[in-house]
Parts: sequence; structure tokens; C-alpha cells
Amino acid sequence: MKTKFCLTKFWLTIAAALLALTAFSYGQVGTDVKDAAKDTGKATKKAAVKTGHATEKAADKTEDATETAAKKTGHATKKAAVKTGEATEKAADKTGDATVDAAKDTGKGVKKGAKAVGHGVKKGAKKTEDVVK
Repeated sequence: MKTKFCLTKFWLTIAAALLALTAFSYGQVGTDVKDAAKDTGKATKKAAVKTGHATEKAADKTEDATETAAKKTGHATKKAAVKTGEATEKAADKTGDATVDAAKDTGKGVKKGAKAVGHGVKKGAKKTEDVVK
């Protein structure tokens, strides 16, 4: 019987060792997961910082481009305003010239009309005078 008792002890010892090894393995997995989480956290932080820098650079470039575009737009608007002013001045001069010409033509027409009316009145007066005599 003595051999049986030793054999049982042997198996109990093996079972205890396996149980301890299993517990140690689970403990090691927990540590590995914890380390992986820390590494992921560091990588995430690093990526966020790089993204922040890239966003800042993009914002700076956008600001510069917007400022340049605004300056160019302002310059173009100023040029257009000057050209519009010049065109308006030319149009006003031409309108003035046309008005003067129209007034002269109207004056000539009125003068001719008045002459014709005056001549008709003179003829009518002569006829009236002849009839009265």
C-alpha cells in the first residue's frame, strides 16, 4: 500500500504544479495586455500630437492663401472701379455731346419752323390787307 500512497502524492503534486503554472500563465497574459494597452496609449497620444501639428500647419497655409486671395480681389475690385469710372465719364461726355447736337438741331428746326410760320403769317396778312381794300 505504500506505493499507492506515494503514487497518489505524486499525482497530487503534479496537479498542484499544473494549477500553479496555469495561474502564472494567466498572470503573465494580464501583464502583457496591460503593456500592450500602455503602448497603444502612447502611440495614440503621439498620433494625436502629429495630427494637431498638421492641422495647425494647414490652418496657417489656409490663412496665408485667404489673405493673398483677399488682396488680389481688392486690387481687382479697385481696377474695375477705376475702369467703370472712366467708362462712365466717357459715356457722360458722349451724352453731353449728343445733347448739344440735339439742341442745335432742335434750334435749327424751330428757326426754320418759325420762318415758315412767319412767312405764312406775312402772306396771310397781305391777303387780308388786299381783301380789306
